[in-house]
Amino acid sequence: MILRIFKYFLVVSLLLLSACTTSNWRTASRESAKIAPLPKDLKESIFQIYAARAFSWRGYFATHPWVAWKKVNEHEYTVAQVTSWGLGRGEGSAVTVVRDIPDRYWYGNEPKILFEVRGEKAERMIARVQDVIENYPYRKSYTLWPGPNSNTFVAYIIRSTPEITVELPPHAIGKDYLINSNIFALSPSGSGVQMSLFGLLGFTIGLAEGIEINILSMTFGIDILRPALKLPFYGRLGMDDKPL
Repeated sequence: MILRIFKYFLVVSLLLLSACTTSNWRTASRESAKIAPLPKDLKESIFQIYAARAFSWRGYFATHPWVAWKKVNEHEYTVAQVTSWGLGRGEGSAVTVVRDIPDRYWYGNEPKILFEVRGEKAERMIARVQDVIENYPYRKSYTLWPGPNSNTFVAYIIRSTPEITVELPPHAIGKDYLINSNIFALSPSGSGVQMSLFGLLGFTIGLAEGIEINILSMTFGIDILRPALKLPFYGRLGMDDKPL
């Protein structure tokens, strides 16, 4: 009953925010944020993870992440992400993997690099990530809350790639939605443990993550390694996060 009331409250709140916003995805910036090196200037392989505030009213609550890479002999970046658009257009998959600019504004919101590796380590990581993406189990599913969504997708990549020792921001709703209805798992960075009931209720304890409590997909926690509070909607209050 409490969960149902909260869900109705959330839907009504989102509708009100949607009515108040004047954002237009057709005119919102999709320009490069000038973060990533230009392909012609890059003489080695590179792998990156980005995140930005979600578009329009969703940005009050959540982030949208994606991964990007370029192999040493390639002339363009590849960008992989999950959206609901492919399913809506009848293309049959929420996952898109295309040649693109890696550091585009996410419809007006500036991206931030969460993780970057270059050189031979990046080459090995790219091969691993490509295989992980092919085996993502929710290619035909997208649920804004509590998941699976774009944050579930990138969290799955992080969990499945031991060399990626980073976590998504606290307000990345969907990051705690575990694959295949699992309840227990290693923490995303692999440095701790996590319990989660369909991304709605749980906890995480890890060296990289600190201590997190998940209540209805809202994260409350504290990062001890890099002192910061973790808050829903806001994100981190304190030191910036970095990979282990």
